[in-house]
Order: sequence, then C-alpha cells, then structure tokens
Amino acid sequence: MQALRTLRAAPRAPLTYRLPRNALRSLATTADYPTVSDAIKNDHRELESYYNNILSATDVDTKIRWQNQYVWELARHSIGEELIVYPAFEQYLKPGGESMAAKDRAAHQDIKERLYEFQSMYPTDTNFEGTLKSLMATVKEHIIEEEEHDLPALEKALKAGATDGDSAGLAKSFVRTKMLVPTRSHPSAPDRPPWETVAGLMAAPIDKIRDIFARFPKEATPKA
Repeated sequence: MQALRTLRAAPRAPLTYRLPRNALRSLATTADYPTVSDAIKNDHRELESYYNNILSATDVDTKIRWQNQYVWELARHSIGEELIVYPAFEQYLKPGGESMAAKDRAAHQDIKERLYEFQSMYPTDTNFEGTLKSLMATVKEHIIEEEEHDLPALEKALKAGATDGDSAGLAKSFVRTKMLVPTRSHPSAPDRPPWETVAGLMAAPIDKIRDIFARFPKEATPKA
C-alpha cells in the first residue's frame, strides 16, 4: 500500500505521550484467539470503547489520554490487517480475494489519512469532536463490511479444507503485530519497537514493515 499522500509534520501534538492508566498493559499484552475473526473483532470493540471514552471524558487530560489510545490502536490494527489479513484474502479466497483486499486497502488509506489529521488535534479545538465523529463513521463502515462479509468468507475458506490455512495461526500472527508500537509511553524507553510515533508507523511503506515484522521471534511477547 502506498504511503500517506498528504503526510506532513503535525502542526501541534501533545508534548508528552499520555495514555489511560490501564492502557500500557493493554498495549503490551498478547492473547490467544480461536480464530483471526475473534482477534479482529476484539480490536473493533476496543476501538468503539475508546471512541466512547473520548466523547464521555469530562476533562482535557482524560480526553487526550483516550485520544492517544484510540490513535495507536487504530494505527496498529490497520497495519496488522495489511500485514496478515489482506494477504490471507489473496491467498485463500479464490476467486475474489484480490479484489476484496484491494477494496479494504483503499478504505484503510482513507482511514489513515483521517487518523493523521485527528491525532494532531487537541480536545479544545473547535472541530475536534466533529473530526473524530467523521473518522469513526468511516471506521464503522469498514467494520461492518469486514464483520458481515469479508471475515466470514475467509473463515469459510479456511474451514473448507481446500487450503492449508489456520485461523488460529493467523490470529496469533495478527496479535504479534502489536509489537510494532511502543509498550511504554516514553520514546527513550528500552526495548522500543521500530516506530516511536503514529505518524512514523503510518507513513512507513508496508513492504518495509513486513520485512521487519518477518524478523520478529515468532513466540516473543512484548514486555509490560
């Protein structure tokens, strides 16, 4: 997938990378899911929860913390799907997998550009809430398409026995992509991953991310 077409230095950003108190454990924890659909749906529910937490927060600091959590989760979720799920569409869904993957990559490009705009905003900006709602509306359209059409088609193909696909194995690989984002809030923390900012992660060519991810130990778990 191409890099962001309009990626520029964000005019403003929080001076420190603040997260909700229980967020670092979430960022650093891996889990076992019976299917890749379960792993992806879990991310979807988390995104919906973070979105609601931003809107319901009653002070600026809390809004910023949930904004940061939402931005990181959506960025790493998008990259995880592009690394693991869309290639699986192309490999196991015959015919139609390539067109499905192309459609979803195009949707992700739109989401990532909207996300880049949102991550540079402050809760006190007049269009903060409107930008978030517009972004989430696009995300929800993508979620519905994936959960009602794309993922059921993939699971059906994997269960059919005509391929050597393993949904649980795909789920484990998808969860491992969480190692691509920081597990600590400070950029100088040890054991940091290849990208320390959302902008850096989103702008990186997907081929470069794939090459680095391929050299991660298969059973490694990020430190809390």
